[in-house]
Amino acid sequence: MARWWLHTLSVALVWGCVATSSSSSSSSRTAVAPPQELQITDPGLLGSLDIEWKAPPNIQTFNDCTVKYKFEYRNSGDRDWKVIFTRKLKFRVGFDLSRTAEVKVQTLLKGRCTDDVEVQSDWIYATFQVPLQGELESEVQNFHCIYHDWEYLRCTWQPGLLTPHGVYYGLYYWYEGLDHAAQCDDYIQDHGINIGCMLQNLSQAEYKDLSICVNGSAAATLLRPLYVTLRLHNLAKPSPPQQLVVSMSASEELQVVWSPPGSGTPPQCLEYEVQLAEDQGNAKAAWASVSTQMETTLTISRANQSRVSCVRVRGRTNFLCADQGFWSEWTQECFSVSRKEDKQLFILIPVILSLSSSLVIFMLIGHCKKRTSSQGQLRNPELSIAHVGLPYPLPFMRLVVGIEVPNELGKMLEEF
Repeated sequence: MARWWLHTLSVALVWGCVATSSSSSSSSRTAVAPPQELQITDPGLLGSLDIEWKAPPNIQTFNDCTVKYKFEYRNSGDRDWKVIFTRKLKFRVGFDLSRTAEVKVQTLLKGRCTDDVEVQSDWIYATFQVPLQGELESEVQNFHCIYHDWEYLRCTWQPGLLTPHGVYYGLYYWYEGLDHAAQCDDYIQDHGINIGCMLQNLSQAEYKDLSICVNGSAAATLLRPLYVTLRLHNLAKPSPPQQLVVSMSASEELQVVWSPPGSGTPPQCLEYEVQLAEDQGNAKAAWASVSTQMETTLTISRANQSRVSCVRVRGRTNFLCADQGFWSEWTQECFSVSRKEDKQLFILIPVILSLSSSLVIFMLIGHCKKRTSSQGQLRNPELSIAHVGLPYPLPFMRLVVGIEVPNELGKMLEEF
């Protein structure tokens, strides 16, 4: 019996080794060659280069598999590669032509012919560099662009360190859909030198590569051009939110409501930051972020019973529409909210003033009565209230309202 079990185990091990060897040999036999004839050409579109390659030989033999290509590109000096998976054999992508363009491609094979295991070929590489002119210090500096309200692009720069007098700067741009590169027609100037450009009507360039070149020319001097590739949606800066209203609920929570900016910024592409500052008496109030959200309403529980609560809101493009963006300016700096005790005090102040005024009036009336009575008895001791049947002394009598009784009436009453 033991021998029979030993024989069965030996057969199983032999079959396992055969199967493993067969699988290994199958995988080793399935290999794919890299693409061929990778090349880069410049169509004169300010940094948008055409990358093209050919399929590997004998690719038609892999009928049971899917053939794709992994295409990666970057500029020299960049740490990360940008990656594209495609079945195409040609791509147009943007580069900074002031640096060397680097690309690489490999073949990916997967399907029944590879037992559903992805097989990768070796990489093939190519580079491209335009002839550089001028000194590096002659290139413009501090190039900066903002896409305001998704309506217009404002780019600014500063002349290079080695820029001679009388230089002329021109900005040229291109995006997919234009037949050729176009020049800016609305420059920003400083002392007659172009230091910026305003570009309108760029909605067709959104979510595409926008290639820009700022080139300078001067007499007998070569200046180095600047090349950049932009994405407008990542440069958007909206206007501040509108109609900010702050109120306090019965439970003493701050109710904050605002509206999206009335501009070209898509409302669904906005997120908002809300900050709160509460007055701490003599201490200066510090702004604290309480929320970053896409909704336009917020309820804030008050941390303390401060005299004044201030709220401000700003917006920017959210992650659904862009990878990054610029914050808008803040709304109005501060919105005051009174405490419950302050409201009660505003109600009590008129009541207290009314009672105080009434008390003062009654005290004055009593004082006037006492003084007038004393004066009447000193001037005519024999005349009393009982003699004339009147409730007040007559000579120079003053009523509560302050009207003096004429002397003639007093004399008539004395004779009576």
